[in-house]
Parts: sequence; structure tokens; C-alpha cells
Amino acid sequence: MGKENRKTTLLIVFLVVFIDLMGFGIVIPLLPIYAERYKPSPMAFGLLMASYSLVQFLFAPILGRMSDRFGRRPIVLVSLCGTVAGYLLFGLQHTLALLFVSRIVGGMTGANVSTAQAVIADITEPSERARGMGLIGAAFGLGFILGPAIGGLTVRLGDGAPGFFAAGLSFTALLLAVWKLPETWPEERRTSDGGRPRGWFSLGSLEKALAHPQVGLLMVMFFLATFAFSNFESTFALFLERRMKLDTVHVTYLFVFVGVLAAIVQGGLVGRMVKRFGERNLILAGGILLIPGYLALIWTHSLFHLMLSLPLLALGAGFTTPALSSLVSRLSTASEQGGILGLFQSMASLARITGPFWGVFAFRQMGTPVPYWTAFFAASAFTLLAIIVASKERLAAK
Repeated sequence: MGKENRKTTLLIVFLVVFIDLMGFGIVIPLLPIYAERYKPSPMAFGLLMASYSLVQFLFAPILGRMSDRFGRRPIVLVSLCGTVAGYLLFGLQHTLALLFVSRIVGGMTGANVSTAQAVIADITEPSERARGMGLIGAAFGLGFILGPAIGGLTVRLGDGAPGFFAAGLSFTALLLAVWKLPETWPEERRTSDGGRPRGWFSLGSLEKALAHPQVGLLMVMFFLATFAFSNFESTFALFLERRMKLDTVHVTYLFVFVGVLAAIVQGGLVGRMVKRFGERNLILAGGILLIPGYLALIWTHSLFHLMLSLPLLALGAGFTTPALSSLVSRLSTASEQGGILGLFQSMASLARITGPFWGVFAFRQMGTPVPYWTAFFAASAFTLLAIIVASKERLAAK
């Protein structure tokens, strides 16, 4: 693939993920509000909030293996079709059961990110891969900036309007992918059985990936980093309301501030930093930044100090995620890119299931600082593993 074609494909992947993530950002803030109308039990409420990530944890590796077998393009198209259906069901929901179905359908086909990462791995040189993975992070950040704002505007048109608008956005991404997204995984390189789904989530595949001398360690690190950030993300609005006494508008501003910082870091800074320092050193730097960022939240009581700590978190998260994705793709063989990246995203899904459950419980039952102590210890463990990863590279280079 020529240089211009690679640039065009990267742009299309960015737009597809960005448009789709805007839809995700529209729905997520409204989900708990809609759920409360049906008076669910605490267990049902928790399951609803975790259902998307739980189902994605099971299905992302399957769709990843299918992309290794059948190609990236058809999996992206199928995934976007399912996303459109999930948002339509969200717009039509009038019972708790239908709300569950909308999230389950979306989670089953929500392999956009891992398959998009596989596309980037297919078309980028190893030295450019972190920059390409950073585009996915930038799409995430921008999507989560605009999505909630759009949701707040469209809900004034009716309860179903946000879901229908999100479905329209994902349908736009689908049309864009049909029109412009090329197949990046040639037929002659596809595995004979790597993409055939073997029942449900394959624990054997996860065990094999974790047993990989380097990939397994990176997957554990990705879980720790995402678990830590999920503790922060799920309780941040409660923290701002309880400790900072901020209203909803100012809470939204701070979420936008973090999103903008993350988009800038992952969209523009990561590629240059990786070229200069390498993925392993950037992962270590990200962990070192996250530790004081989480630690500061434990004692922060002023908006000024909060504004000093948030850039540390945005930089730390912005460095670690694309650098980890890039390194995992480089350490995987070409024929297993989709499956490994699917399992990699499943570790994030598992962290997004357990992190919010623990974070909200600890915040309400054990005190405001506990989720941030949890994030601090998880980030510290991540950084220790990052030191091991960086040390292995230096030893191998001697």
C-alpha cells in the first residue's frame, strides 16, 4: 500500500472510530438516568452498567480471530451494523429488558476498536505504529468530548432522540467504511482456522496469550492501567460534586478538559515521543506520571490543585495506551494480530467491569479517597512491571 493510500486509510479509520465513539458518548451519560425509571435492584443496575463491557469481553477476541480469517473490512462492517441496531434499540427502549438487550447487542458487535487497531497494524511500519494507535486514542477522546454534549442537546427532543441520533452517527460511519475502507489483510496471509470462532470466549486463547513471554505481561499491565483509570472515571463526577461542590455544568467542563488533553497527547504527541524514546520507555514514563496524578486526588480539596493533577493523568493515560497497543502488535505474529488485539481489548473490558463496580462501592461505603488509593496501588504495580519490561529490552540489547 502506497504512502498516500496509507494516510487515507488511517484517516478513514480515525473517522469511523470517532463518529462511532460519539454515539457511545451520547448514550453512556443517559443510561443510568433511563435505568432508574424502571426501579431496578442494585444487582440489576450493576449488571446493566457492566453488560456492554462484559459481553464485549467475551466477543471481541472472537471477532478479532474472525478478522484474521475473513479480513478486517467485513468485521468492521458487521460490527458497525450491530452498533446501529444497539442504538436503535436504545432509542426504542421502554422496559428494563429492552435496555439490557440494547447494551448486549452493542457489546456483542463492539469490536470496532480492536479491528481498527488490526487495520493500523496491517498498514504501518513498526516505527510508525504507536502514532497510528494514538489516532484511535484521539478518536476516543474527541468522541467522549462531543458525545455527552450532543446527548444533552438531543434529549430535549424526546427520550428516544439521543439513541436515534447515535444510531444515525454509527450509520454514517458504516457508509463511510463501505465507501472508503479498503481490505488491509490480504487473503493469502489469512489463517485457515485462526478466525473460526471456537464457541464462546476462549479461555485457552487467553491463557496462551498470557503465557507469551512478553505479550502476556503487557496484557496484565493494560488491565492494571485500565482498572486504575476506571476507578477514577467512575467516581470523578461524584468526587467533584461531594468534595469540590461543583454543579453538573462545571463537572462537564472538567470532563471535556481531560478529554481534550488526552486527544492532544494521543493524536499528536505520542508518535514523536515513541520515535525518540521507544514504546517501553514511554510506557514507563506514563506509569510514573499516573502515580502522583492519582495520589494528588486523595488530598486535593481545591480546584487549583485539581487542575494541576488532571494533566498528569491525561499525559500518563495518553502515553500508556497507544504505546502498549503498538508494542503488543509488534510482538505478535502477523497471522494472529486480530486475535491478540481482540484479547488485549478484552483485558480492558474486564477492567471496565471490575473497576467501576469497586470504585463506586468503595467511594460510597468506604470513603472518598479509597478509589484513588486503589488507582494509586494499581498504577504503582503497573510501573513496576514497566520497569521490568524496559529492563528486559536493555538486557537484550547488550
